[in-house]
Amino acid sequence: MTDTHDLLATIAAADTLDTLEAVRVASLGKAGSITALMKTLGGMAPDARLVEGPRLNALREGVTAAIAARKAELEAAALDARLATERLDMTLPVAGLPQGTIHPISQVFDELAEIFADLGFAVATGPEIEDDWHNFTALNIPESHPARAMHDTFYFPEVEGQERRMLLRTHTSPVQIRTMMTQAPPIRIIAPGRTYRSDSDATHTPMFHQVEGLVIDRGITLGHLKWTLETFIKAFFEVDDVTLRLRPSYFPFTEPSAEVDVGCSWAGGKLSIGGSESWLEVLGAGMVHPRVIAACGLDPEEWQGFAFGCGIDRLAMLKYGITDLRACFDADLRWLKHFGFRALDVPTLSGGIGA
Repeated sequence: MTDTHDLLATIAAADTLDTLEAVRVASLGKAGSITALMKTLGGMAPDARLVEGPRLNALREGVTAAIAARKAELEAAALDARLATERLDMTLPVAGLPQGTIHPISQVFDELAEIFADLGFAVATGPEIEDDWHNFTALNIPESHPARAMHDTFYFPEVEGQERRMLLRTHTSPVQIRTMMTQAPPIRIIAPGRTYRSDSDATHTPMFHQVEGLVIDRGITLGHLKWTLETFIKAFFEVDDVTLRLRPSYFPFTEPSAEVDVGCSWAGGKLSIGGSESWLEVLGAGMVHPRVIAACGLDPEEWQGFAFGCGIDRLAMLKYGITDLRACFDADLRWLKHFGFRALDVPTLSGGIGA
């Protein structure tokens, strides 16, 4: 089997990997026909070797390339046939192996995205390592504000020649700034993500999760904010009887600002959202300060908006009865098994957001 055309035809006609391997061994193996021809080069006269050497090398390289190409074709065809016939039911339980669960904080992330997507909000993200302009200055937080203090903020060492000091973001509000500077209004976003502050106890951790919402449009009022928050609270806690109380407060980036309380009850020592028997603070909100809008290159005379923010960890604690926030970060599988959610369940408004 040394005729080039016959050998290439045999390779092309090979219909299985085993057949192709047999052709390879017969031609290029230790006792193969082409290997035997290559061994004859050593006994040839120099002039004959100059002629036969290039011809035999070309033959060997051509056969090697043809075998590799045919092998790739056969392997691709075998994979296509396998994919066409195999099916894997991911909903079946795996016997003998621990089943995965979703962390409650991850569950709340998904619930928030589902609720606000229904209200026309997109999910926006930004860097966790920020500069002080996006994290503070653009949000109308003056140099003297306590939030800039070292005991609250994780700053990076100053670098000579660096215009802005870097830090771990203390809130997800810089995402609002970046969105307003890169996206033309109208804007409707939520910005969930990790944030960092120097604080640690049963209800605070140095790294925590926060979600903020932002709406920028013409003619936006405090009424739009209140309706949005009521709709969100009803959907998240899955109750229809929701009463909100907005208490005047102060945030540098909103004016007017408000702390938002939700009506609740403590029957039998158990917290239930709904009614107005008692009050529970859940988030902060307000109308976006005109200085913040102007800092992002927009005209506050034309564009108005509202913003709100709350801790995702706190929402998870309230909804699912978690008493100590630190347990969320202990990596205890027993805790996760108790509070976790099935890995393949996706929150939907129609099926029950927390189901």
